[in-house]
Amino acid sequence: MTRTGKTFSWIGGIVLLIVVVLVVFIATFDWNRLKPTINSKVSAELQRPFAIRGDLGVNWERHQDEGGWRAWVPWPHIHAEDIMLGNPAKIPGDEMVTLQRVDASIAPLALLGKEVLIPRIWLKQPNASLQRLANGDNNWTFNLANSADKDPNQPQSNWSVSIHDIVFDRGQIDFKDATLKADFQALIDPLGKPLPFSEVAGKQPGDKVTTPDYVFGWKVKGKYHGEALSGSGKMGGMLSLQSADIPFPLQADVRSGNTRVQVAGTLSDPLNLGGLDLRLKFSGDSLGNLYALTGVLLPNTPPYSTDGHLIAQLHQPGGAVFQYQGFDGKIGDSDIHGDLKYVASHPRPKLSGEVLSKQLRFADLAPLIGADSNQQKANRGEKTRQPSDKVLPVEKFETKSWGVMDADVKFTAKRIEHGSSLPLSDLNTHLKLDNAVILMDPLRFGVAGGNLNATVRLDGSKSPMQGRVDMHARKFQLKQLLPNVESMKRSLGELNGDAKLTGSGNSVADLLATSSGDLRLLINDGVISRSLMEILGLNVGNYLVAQLFGDDEVGINCAAADVGIRSGLATPRLFVFDTENAIINITGNINFATERLDLSIDPESKGMRVLTLRSPLYVKGTFKKPDAGVKAGPLIARGVAAVALGVVVAPAAALLALVSPSDGGEENQCGKILQQMKNKK
Repeated sequence: MTRTGKTFSWIGGIVLLIVVVLVVFIATFDWNRLKPTINSKVSAELQRPFAIRGDLGVNWERHQDEGGWRAWVPWPHIHAEDIMLGNPAKIPGDEMVTLQRVDASIAPLALLGKEVLIPRIWLKQPNASLQRLANGDNNWTFNLANSADKDPNQPQSNWSVSIHDIVFDRGQIDFKDATLKADFQALIDPLGKPLPFSEVAGKQPGDKVTTPDYVFGWKVKGKYHGEALSGSGKMGGMLSLQSADIPFPLQADVRSGNTRVQVAGTLSDPLNLGGLDLRLKFSGDSLGNLYALTGVLLPNTPPYSTDGHLIAQLHQPGGAVFQYQGFDGKIGDSDIHGDLKYVASHPRPKLSGEVLSKQLRFADLAPLIGADSNQQKANRGEKTRQPSDKVLPVEKFETKSWGVMDADVKFTAKRIEHGSSLPLSDLNTHLKLDNAVILMDPLRFGVAGGNLNATVRLDGSKSPMQGRVDMHARKFQLKQLLPNVESMKRSLGELNGDAKLTGSGNSVADLLATSSGDLRLLINDGVISRSLMEILGLNVGNYLVAQLFGDDEVGINCAAADVGIRSGLATPRLFVFDTENAIINITGNINFATERLDLSIDPESKGMRVLTLRSPLYVKGTFKKPDAGVKAGPLIARGVAAVALGVVVAPAAALLALVSPSDGGEENQCGKILQQMKNKK
């Protein structure tokens, strides 16, 4: 052998010996000797305790599924037992994460390409305890020791890490959050057999990417916002988390208090919470209860349920965008349909969209102003109760929450279901909430063949709340307004009116108790009788009509009212009924603050008709229990009512604006009477 050959032989032998020694060293090395160094380095980097408390070792295994000569290359299989990651110093408790064992294999040939390739990581009984304190500190935010000192101009490493799959046998997450008043536990288990996505969520329209199967099931139990929380669901495997292009399957059925939320769909770009594409159903006692759960401010309602399509883009420049599309549902006995959009913008998020009800039950609107029953309030969790001696709703508007978001929502009810006592036909409104100020413009009801147009403004930024309403009633047909009165069916008369009021207070009762403004009302060509009062349920009115007219039906030529309201006290400038038999003048006041009546009713007979009653009547008492009777005192002097009509020139002139021709083209009798009153000097 030549000297050169001998040299190469010696070099080859030395290299082979080094490789053998290295293999023997690695195979026999006690890796537990590295634990103190690893524990110290990781703890310093994460700035919290970390420890491998059990065995740390490396086994060399061949992967027969590689095929060919690759199958003969041994892979390092690393295992570590009893691993603990602790909490940062500001969080109570010792442990955030514990693992009974971790196993992983590293592909050795991939190292030649500067890639750490881990086909699969096995986790045994992973447990996590997540906490957030009242000041916002939490244990899931990591401040790495070297991240602040890292030079942005420093070249990036050419090495990459790829993990193809993570599997575990059973996991547990304990979650405590003082800001959300949450304390619950979630258990995660493999399903045993993957469940196809379409079997749970159904085939999704427009699917272009095959959604992975559900791999894990989970259950949750505890409290959220102080309410009992429970639920279960399914989700995809850890492999589905690796790609932003592969949707991650989700399914959940959760109850919080009396609210139930059901979802089935996908999460896109799951590691970055890119977006949601879910079928969403939710139901409960009141939409108002959803604020604590979702952060979306909605009004108090009767029990509800909805079913729609939720699409979310969570990383938009103007804030996360949630769209609840094509939803159908019910609120009370009313149906609802529509599209809503919620943008988590600044300084306040905003809700916008359109909602339609094909058939709205008017009673389902009562909770909006606190006018529903005490039992209904109790069912939806309200603590306020309507006092038994009060008629005006005392439930407070939650104005403090109005400033948390803005809104721009249109609502239409094509048909309103209501008793014949108030024949509403439809509703249309455009609600805007801007920096705690609610504006409904228009707020329009179809009523008895006519319409009620209003503009309502409630300023919740003031304390107490400031309110303003401007209403206009036009062409209410009396035969439709009172369809159960047989004689009224032949009437061509109608009702017209205007009202402008301002007030302050955080309930309907408070607003009216402080209200100031004007109310004007005209009714022409109507009928009044005891039977009408009985149909309307007005027992006091029944008594008054009996005293004035006996049991007969009496035609009303014109009823006119011009009422001034100051600080909750309503005082008629003019309140007159001109009937075929008499002129009836009403004076006195109505106190909305105390809910008391103090009215005098002075009749004056016409022509040869002589009223059996020659003393004035009174109506006193409360709104809840009014009382009527005959005033004790002298008989009415003839001409008192007529004289009264002669001193109401200004009110008569104001009321003339409400006079309009009847549908039959006949002259409105109110116009003639008011003109005569105006001309009296």
